Amino acid sequence: MTALTLSTAAAPGLRADAIVIGVAKGAAPKSGDLVVAPGADAVAQAYDGRLAGVLETLGATGAEGEVTKLPAPAGFKTPLVLAVGLGTEPEKDASYDAEALRRAAGVAARTLAGAKKAAFLLPLTDAADLGAVAEGVALGAYSFDTYKEQNKDAKARVGKAPLAEAVLLGAKPRDAAHKAAVARATAVTEELNRARDLINTPPNDLDPEAFAAIAQTAAKEHGIKIQVLDEKALAKGGYGGILGVGAGSAATPRLVKLSYTASKAKKHLAFVGKGITYDSGGISLKPAGHNETMKCDMSGAAAVFAAVVAVARLGLDVNVTGWLALAENMPSGSATRPGDVLRMFSGKTVEVLNTDAEGRLVLADALWAASQEKPDAIVDVATLTGAMMLALGSRTFGVMANDEAFRTAVHEAAEEVGEPAWPMPLPEHLRKGMDSQVADIANMGERMGGGLVAGLFLREFVGEGISWAHLDIAGPAFNEGGPFGYTPKGGTGTAVRTLVRLAELTAAGDLG
Repeated sequence: MTALTLSTAAAPGLRADAIVIGVAKGAAPKSGDLVVAPGADAVAQAYDGRLAGVLETLGATGAEGEVTKLPAPAGFKTPLVLAVGLGTEPEKDASYDAEALRRAAGVAARTLAGAKKAAFLLPLTDAADLGAVAEGVALGAYSFDTYKEQNKDAKARVGKAPLAEAVLLGAKPRDAAHKAAVARATAVTEELNRARDLINTPPNDLDPEAFAAIAQTAAKEHGIKIQVLDEKALAKGGYGGILGVGAGSAATPRLVKLSYTASKAKKHLAFVGKGITYDSGGISLKPAGHNETMKCDMSGAAAVFAAVVAVARLGLDVNVTGWLALAENMPSGSATRPGDVLRMFSGKTVEVLNTDAEGRLVLADALWAASQEKPDAIVDVATLTGAMMLALGSRTFGVMANDEAFRTAVHEAAEEVGEPAWPMPLPEHLRKGMDSQVADIANMGERMGGGLVAGLFLREFVGEGISWAHLDIAGPAFNEGGPFGYTPKGGTGTAVRTLVRLAELTAAGDLG
């Protein structure tokens, strides 16, 4: 991971491969003009006040994500200036949005892959801005190279190595708030990138047992209590949903419980993650073209795992329990069939009408297990429905809940950390579509509003009196397009930062 260094050094004398500055589209009365963002004064002065004009000549507009390169001015020990767009300049006396800084830093870090050292001169007004830039750098520099053949000689490596070091100029190395902001950013982004690694790992190397083993290693390292239920313990406990989904695979299912306990905690949060390490659809086999990225169907469990470890590393005063519902959904002679009835951990029976609606089955068992501890709130995270992708696209996740105030709090937390989300309803009239003639409930209902139907199904397995939210991250969990901002192609780690922020707000007493 890219090393982050705080420095008050003057830009001209710093030895680095590049200096990163911010530019923006001017606000009124300079609408349309290119402006150099605060922080880059020394660079602008070295161009005799002509930097904005030179950049415009090179085609720069200040648009978000835009990158323009030009030679560094005379007297600088750095050969390159990299100007990255921040979007529209904020109004007078306002600062740049944290997400704009995060994205700009991410674009710059990705652009500078292969460089050993880069200095960042993006506008910083407080420690929060510094934390945003640090997050953007660490997330934007991410790459997944585990399966690319590389020689020991770094010069012969396949692809460029991530930016090795980012020097954050304008930060104060001895300032407690600045140090804390970067320490937080480091803990969160390292765990988020761990989630990305898990999502990108091929399913032949990441089955439920392997995922559980990785969780055990991390738990031991960070003082987290862990319990792993294998197929025998699941059968003994009556976890019919998880067992039913995993019945068709040679890779047996697991339920992993991660428990972080803080001595001063007054609240308890439970996070539940869908962990289908590969989803073929089971007997209800997915059509051709829909299987290739199904290694990402454990993104919810990866997010929960990463969030619990990040919370432990931050030492937050809140108890957090993470539940990873892990199974592989495969077709075989032993697989669950459409029409089968499963008896869930809660005691309810479910008629399985479609084996590709499997995520809600493993989550149902984990939600009921989490409910038995009577936490103050439960949040589940899942790549659950294609319907949510149709509704919200590929960059926004849906938020459903049994408590409107809690749904609002989760939505606001997500937006605060830069994870686009949208509150969704749970219309009662859709519940009737899941009525079954042979069981308590069916795992399918009306086709229209399928994402909401899935949320209504999950609500049936949440304990009475517990606030619960459901995050359907089917769209943003895996980026099949090109990279943007600090988001890479492949696994994104969506929802990690939202969960960590919820834990922080709870620890501070600001979440109900």
